[in-house]
Amino acid sequence: MALFEYRSALLLGTLALSLGTAPCQVFVVGEGTATADISTDFSPTHVSLPDTPMTERGRRELVRNLEAEQGFAHRALPVSASVTLRANGPISPGGAEYRKLIYQKGEAAALGDRVIITSMEIKPDRIVLDLNGGPYLKHRFLSHVQINDAPVAQTNAERASGSRITLIFEGHVPEISAPEVKALLEPLIDFGVKTSEQAYADTLPPMLKEAIAAHEVLVGMNHRMVLAALGAPENKMRDQPSGDASGGRYEEWIYGHVPQTIRFVRFVGDRVTVVEIAALGKPIEIHDKDEMGGYNSTAPTREVAMGDKPADGTEKTNGPPTLLKPGEAVSAGRSDNKVQFPDDNKGGASAPASPTPPPSNNLALAQ
Repeated sequence: MALFEYRSALLLGTLALSLGTAPCQVFVVGEGTATADISTDFSPTHVSLPDTPMTERGRRELVRNLEAEQGFAHRALPVSASVTLRANGPISPGGAEYRKLIYQKGEAAALGDRVIITSMEIKPDRIVLDLNGGPYLKHRFLSHVQINDAPVAQTNAERASGSRITLIFEGHVPEISAPEVKALLEPLIDFGVKTSEQAYADTLPPMLKEAIAAHEVLVGMNHRMVLAALGAPENKMRDQPSGDASGGRYEEWIYGHVPQTIRFVRFVGDRVTVVEIAALGKPIEIHDKDEMGGYNSTAPTREVAMGDKPADGTEKTNGPPTLLKPGEAVSAGRSDNKVQFPDDNKGGASAPASPTPPPSNNLALAQ
């Protein structure tokens, strides 16, 4: 018995030593392996920029035209706020440092992924753009407040998955437009995606496409055409009395501020009826005649023929519903135009007596 226990212990020890010395396969994913397929090629842009500083009106226009814009990533973007791009200049970090940043912080968007400008901030010499929510989650101070060891607000376990790009200019941010900012961001993001207004404008005749490209509003345009030409208005005046005998009302869109040119676009229904252009030092231009050249964007109407109306337009009369088969003759004394009810007095049978009403439950009191 002792010999058996000794042999068992010896075998178990030998097995343990063999397992301890067995070679193990360990896979380690390093920075070079994880970022091997990330391209860091970069070509600076050559966009001509104005010298005048940005005005308050230009700031509002830029924010309105850039926020919520969609594009596609031209390179992988990190979950970081450290990416800076100089206007018509280099990007920082670059090369191996850019790959290292993605390896350490994570990837917010791969090559070709869709990105959206969720927020932007314009500072004296730079424009800060957050993509897909930015690299930081919104902080809620209530998450630090507890009552009887119970948190007031539930903590959010989500992680930030966006990126931030800082576009830096020399000296100051110039009076730059949204298309120029998109051209400067071309090495990182492709904004070639058409908006719904642009796609709609491409379906219009050449005359209207040229007017929209020149940011002109013609009498007779609809709301979508005006939005494609000038964008969303800064002010609206709704349900204004037009003064006509029919009691119709109009809506007016206002573009511009003094001393810039101001445009008043009046809609009745879905059509522009009056365009007033007030330029500084010039008399007010009033356009109230149709300028669409006979174009009408209303879709052609079609009449849906009923089932009992032939294609030749003649009226077709159908008889009442019947259980007869096609071609079956109607029996004598029977008409399809009237429902036949059974005759209770047919054959001399007397009509059944009316039922006797049930006795009353009220008891008469004897006097």
